[in-house]
Amino acid sequence: MQALGLILLALGMVMSVNERRLLLMWRSQPTSSPLSTGLAQLVGTAGGIYLALELLFSFLKIPQDWWSDSVFVVEPLALISLFLAIIQPFVIRAWMRFRR
Repeated sequence: MQALGLILLALGMVMSVNERRLLLMWRSQPTSSPLSTGLAQLVGTAGGIYLALELLFSFLKIPQDWWSDSVFVVEPLALISLFLAIIQPFVIRAWMRFRR
């Protein structure tokens, strides 16, 4: 079950980086490779979401017991932030199509 989850996570990361690369292609002239820029944006977005969730949970005084004891290899809060960062470019594209 964990292997399937990790495979889906890796597949989602590849698809998200590809989508970010395509979005960047239309914005400006790339100074570095689109793959490295997309990957850097994915990691930066996931890190920002993770920090925001950590601060929110500590502000609301939500105990770490309910999310830190898991059967997964990855911390659930980090997995949630990575999932949100993966789906972000797809949501942006859907929003841009919806606005037209």
